[in-house]
Amino acid sequence: MSTLAPLRLLREPWNASEGNQSNATAGAGGAWCQGLDIPNELFLTLGLVSLVENLLVVAAILKNRNLHSPMYYFICCLAVSDMLVSVSNLAETLFMLLMEHGVLVIRASIVRHMDNVIDMLICSSVVSSLSFLGVIAVDRYITIFYALRYHSIMTLQRAVVTMASVWLASTVSSTVFITYYRNNAILLCLIGFFLFMLVLMLVLYIHMFALARHHVRSISSQQKQPTIYRTSSLKGAVTLTILLGVFFICWGPFFFHLILIVTCPTNPFCTCFFSYFNLFLILIICNSVVDPLIYAFRSQELRRTLREVVLCSW
Repeated sequence: MSTLAPLRLLREPWNASEGNQSNATAGAGGAWCQGLDIPNELFLTLGLVSLVENLLVVAAILKNRNLHSPMYYFICCLAVSDMLVSVSNLAETLFMLLMEHGVLVIRASIVRHMDNVIDMLICSSVVSSLSFLGVIAVDRYITIFYALRYHSIMTLQRAVVTMASVWLASTVSSTVFITYYRNNAILLCLIGFFLFMLVLMLVLYIHMFALARHHVRSISSQQKQPTIYRTSSLKGAVTLTILLGVFFICWGPFFFHLILIVTCPTNPFCTCFFSYFNLFLILIICNSVVDPLIYAFRSQELRRTLREVVLCSW
């Protein structure tokens, strides 16, 4: 799948000549360095699944007044961010397929403008998705550790300001990235942002898990039922592993790719890693498919509303 302007340059670093890259690739390990041939149909399928899932989440939250709270507004924004990932991926893939088969003939200048628009969508969705994952973690942390003061801390006004700030920052950062994508400082900022979100989620969720584990231990010791303690601890550990594991697996390879672009653009083994760029994009799209399963569909109220939305649509 052919990627668009800045993302195409992220596939292979711009500070290494084409000849050096081809020589490095050839000398680094033959077939392993050829990457994966991922069909456009897979991009289209995952994009459509993600789009439908996240549309259902947004529709359910808008429909049910019981879900009109900061927590669900943040989940709704995450769904919109994931929809941007899907829409940008679908638009890019469809345009590339139409142009490759000669169905759509567009002047080069118009294609460049389309590249910039779709690239801004992609960059905005990446930044906003990561941001709202962090915001949801903070919101859950406040819910657990400041339960009695939650409604005074996370007011609707503060939630709206938070959401508006994230969208504004995402738009500005994507514009800066499109303009200065050749500057390593921009890549370092993206890498730093990812590492910050990873550490933030790691610290908050582990702290929440530790508190929940302590409460279950206290209850089980009072009732003299250690089996309940072990079962609850195992369930909490599995949930924590899923949350952080999905985040790291889906986003980690893409940002590790950026780290290699900055640190070893001409190294043969780094060049081999660059050839798997499309796989890293697939993982990001998969994250958009998995997010509703982790953050939205686990709510019984939201699942009930989803059933109503689906039945009404039929």
